[in-house]
Amino acid sequence: MRAAVVASELASPRAGDLSQIYSGIAAYYSAKVARFGATPNGVDWTCQATQEMRFVQLLKLCDFASPFSLNDLGCGYGALIAYLGRRHGGCAVDYLGIDVSEPMVRRARRLWRNRGNTSFAIGHSSPRTADYAVASGIFNVAQDQTQHDWEQFIAASLDDLHRTTRRGFAVNFMKRPESAPARRGLYTTDTASWARYCASRFNAIAEVHDGYGLMEFTLIVRKL
Repeated sequence: MRAAVVASELASPRAGDLSQIYSGIAAYYSAKVARFGATPNGVDWTCQATQEMRFVQLLKLCDFASPFSLNDLGCGYGALIAYLGRRHGGCAVDYLGIDVSEPMVRRARRLWRNRGNTSFAIGHSSPRTADYAVASGIFNVAQDQTQHDWEQFIAASLDDLHRTTRRGFAVNFMKRPESAPARRGLYTTDTASWARYCASRFNAIAEVHDGYGLMEFTLIVRKL
């Protein structure tokens, strides 16, 4: 088993070092949305049911008793907006979606152009500070990146999520298989390492949620 992530080894990665990774991610998802459109397959999920099962877990971060602002890093075409409208329509959510794929953001802007308090930005980090942030599936498809380089990307993303939120953030990861090798090009990890990393680096409360029927887990990081 890989040794636990050590915060000092991943501290303060420089965004400039990650430009190739961001370009690769943008190309991958731009090709997906070009082929499948604004659908779960267009953001590399198998179906709407499992896509929304992930939203349920991520949104355990949020307090829906009062309005709040939300950054959605790796937003795709904005599927989370539809889910929020159906399940939490009584709570006003000021939404910003951020994605590295320009074609994906164009689709999202067209799809949600008539929804108030909704905007999108092209990039790999949020241009604003919000109450909360979520990121669904952005750490899974490592393609041909080395583990070290991909974990630098993960660490940089977690830093940005922490820096641009007031209350906390939530992300998900694929779990490392216990009895079979991981699929080539996919990043998997144990349920504890990144939780320890976030708790230590950000002096925060890190909660791991799993056991919801998928080979993955959700990490919720709450600021003290």
